Amino acid sequence: MSIIDFSISRTRTVIATLILILVAGTYSYITIPKESDPDIDIPIIYVSMYLEGVSPDDSERLLVRPLEQEMTAIEGLKELRSTSYTGGGNIVLEFQAGFDKDQALDDVQKAVDQARPELPTDVEEPKVSEVNFSLFPVLAVMLHGDVPERMLLKLADNLQDKIEAVNTVLEVNISGDREELVEILIDPVILESYGLDGPQLIQFFQRSNQLVAAGNLDTGNGKFAVKVPGLFETFSDLLDMPLRTDGDSVVTVRDIAEIRRSYKDVQNLARINGERAVALNIVKRTGENVIDTIAAVREVVDGESVYWPEGVEVSYTLDKSNDI
Repeated sequence: MSIIDFSISRTRTVIATLILILVAGTYSYITIPKESDPDIDIPIIYVSMYLEGVSPDDSERLLVRPLEQEMTAIEGLKELRSTSYTGGGNIVLEFQAGFDKDQALDDVQKAVDQARPELPTDVEEPKVSEVNFSLFPVLAVMLHGDVPERMLLKLADNLQDKIEAVNTVLEVNISGDREELVEILIDPVILESYGLDGPQLIQFFQRSNQLVAAGNLDTGNGKFAVKVPGLFETFSDLLDMPLRTDGDSVVTVRDIAEIRRSYKDVQNLARINGERAVALNIVKRTGENVIDTIAAVREVVDGESVYWPEGVEVSYTLDKSNDI
């Protein structure tokens, strides 16, 4: 009863204290970082390598072992594990607790650079990645619908640029897409009739699709760089490329081949409810508010979807703001 009597006799003090608590609580709720996966330094660094068609045994000998020899001397390394598989290999480096993440990443990258000349020339550049929960996607935007695949990929590319313009978004990774390429279908009978062969034709393309630096031109009043552009930019550039000349007659690619747009073989798939889709995985910047970030991304998607053709649908998955 004494506490109640004290509160009643000092009503203004109690009300002022209550208001102060409410204001402080509201301010703390607004400003406190909201994270489902906080920025924790995990003492693990991951190195991945890819070489199309390489067997697990050859991967160990050609890819993994040269890197292992360079990385065993890294300071603070606790354990090194490697895996070889068809098409590539990876190395997982675990460091001692309390390690300097930036220094460890720098040491691993230096080891990769030193081992790079010993790797096959066709191998993709080894990728050094850190394990950081805060760099996992906080939202996946799925584009799907009864529309051509090329349209979905084009919309995803445009949307990626728009979302990455949000200042709280670190990056946007697209999955379920395929890299575009140009197929050249050659008629072997016609090729033989012109006295050309396959390797010779490949050399023509390799020598033609180049940007040649021709040095500097000095005019007396100054100098400027000169370059000879020879990169293929359109179908016409490919079709009109000369292969052989005989007097006034010129044999071009148009005479012996057909060119069409296509895609590389599927490397990964994205599906939603069993339907083919293209996914944009949103990664926010460390320390940013995940709720505000996802709200800003949704606003961008809603604004862009107004201009999309009918049949394109949008779905959201992996929404971390729900957990928060």
